[in-house]
Amino acid sequence: MTMETRYPVVFLPGGVLPAEPAYAALLQVLGERVDAVAKDLEVYSGDRPPNDYGLGMEVEGILLEADAHGFGRFHLVGYSGGGASSLAFVAAHGERLLSLALLEPAWAGNDRTVEEDALMHRFRALSPLPPDEFMAGFMRLQLAPGVEPRPPPEGPPPPWMAKRPAGIRAFLDAFDRGDLDLEALRAFNRPVYFALGGRSNPDYYARMADRLARIFPDFTIETFPERHHFDPPHRIEPEHLADSLLALWQRADS
Repeated sequence: MTMETRYPVVFLPGGVLPAEPAYAALLQVLGERVDAVAKDLEVYSGDRPPNDYGLGMEVEGILLEADAHGFGRFHLVGYSGGGASSLAFVAAHGERLLSLALLEPAWAGNDRTVEEDALMHRFRALSPLPPDEFMAGFMRLQLAPGVEPRPPPEGPPPPWMAKRPAGIRAFLDAFDRGDLDLEALRAFNRPVYFALGGRSNPDYYARMADRLARIFPDFTIETFPERHHFDPPHRIEPEHLADSLLALWQRADS
C-alpha cells in the first residue's frame, strides 16, 4: 500500500452501540491508512424493525453502502450482529471482499454444537421479559461464568437505546430463520480473522470460532485474554486490534 492508497473498509457494529461511537477509538488509531465507512445496521433504520426483517436486508445495505463509496472490492469488519451480517454477506457476495474480520459475530449459522444450542434456548427464554430485564439477561449470557458486565453509564440512556430490545429480538428471530450457506463460506479463499475475548462465554464464541476454523480455508483466531463481548478490543485495545487488522489487510493485498 502506498501513502496515496488507503484500505477501503466497511465497519459494522453490534446490536447495542451505533457504528460511530463503537468504532471511534479504532478509527482514530487507523487514521489516514483507511478509507473507512462505519455503517449502522439496517435493523435500526426505522423506529422499529421491519416486520419482514432478515439478514438479507443487512446484506443489501452493505452492498448499497459499498457502491455509494465506490468500493469495488473491500475489506469487511463486523462485530456481534454486524459480524453475523458479515457472514451472510460472504455467503451471498464473497467475490466483493478482499478480507473478512469477525469480532465475535452473534451468529454463524444454525449447524451448532449441543452446547451452543442449549445457550440459544436460554436466549429465547428471555423474549417475554420487560426490556430492562431482557437486556440484562442478554448481556449476562454472553459472558464467561463469574464475569460481571460493566455497569451502565450514569445519567439517562441515549435516545437510540430505546430501539435496542426490539432490534435484538429481531436479530434473534432472523438467526432462527437464517440459512447460512456453508459451502459458499468454504469456497471463500480470502483471509478471515476472528478476534475472541478470553472472558466471553466460551460456549458461544469459542465454539463458534472452532466451527468456523473448520469451514474457512484461511482462518486465524486471535484471543484477547482480558476482553469480553461488552468491552471488546476495538474499544478497549484499539492499538492492538489496529495492528492485527493492518497485518490482515496487507496480507490480503499482497
